[in-house]
Amino acid sequence: MEKVSVLEEKAREIRKLTIRAIGKLGVGHIGGALTLCEVLSVLYFDVMNIDAKDSKKPDRDRFVLSKGHGGPALYAALALKGFLKIEDLDTLNQPGTHLPSHCDMRLTNGIDMSTGSLGQGFSAAIGMALAARMDKLPIYIYTIIGDGESQEGQIWEAAMAAGSRKLDNLIAFTDYNKMQIDGYTEEINGLEPLDKKWEAFGWHVQTVDGHAVKDIQKAIDTAKKVKGKPSMIIMDTIKGKGGCFCENLLTSHNMPVDEESWKKAVELLEKGEM
Repeated sequence: MEKVSVLEEKAREIRKLTIRAIGKLGVGHIGGALTLCEVLSVLYFDVMNIDAKDSKKPDRDRFVLSKGHGGPALYAALALKGFLKIEDLDTLNQPGTHLPSHCDMRLTNGIDMSTGSLGQGFSAAIGMALAARMDKLPIYIYTIIGDGESQEGQIWEAAMAAGSRKLDNLIAFTDYNKMQIDGYTEEINGLEPLDKKWEAFGWHVQTVDGHAVKDIQKAIDTAKKVKGKPSMIIMDTIKGKGGCFCENLLTSHNMPVDEESWKKAVELLEKGEM
């Protein structure tokens, strides 16, 4: 395992680059991108078998960001890993860019599935896990879904399929920040008890602090030892985590970001004050 301090620093870099990219654009899905920095740090810099110099190698692990609006954080991780250039991040969602606001596998190196239509990425990840089993590839498929996304019926159809097929090469995460574009998840279409729901669909379930890299590392290690069940890791997260102007705000799902705000947020992160 990579040292916790190293992964925490990577998460901080992902967070700074994400804030900067969305800030320079002036608007974006910043809340649900900043929830992902720690798990992306663990996946891309400790866990996943991937190679920026051979990004399409057949025996690579796959990652599907089913909540595709978190793309800016994924792009930051890919840039730090060498799949993209750091300066590419400044083109986020601009005309002619290969970094759209939502992930597009046709445009961006390192993206395994186009996402944004909620629920579909999760289903694609399950298809990848089935294909890997058929091809006898010793790989893992990782995917992240949102809590608002978990109100989609397609999520539960897919969950049933994965559970019944005992896809133990599939490790999924729920970004459980408990907010969505229209309000709090429990007020719109409550998910509780979320862990029991996944267990009922035949999944192995763990709940962790989604901003604690050590806890995420441990949960993934545990998930890899599970046989005969897919794994769901429910991450308790904070919407807009680490952004002084957007942390824990409902409006951060998709909000305008002015220059003063994003520069102040990056400054505080560099000082270790957020």
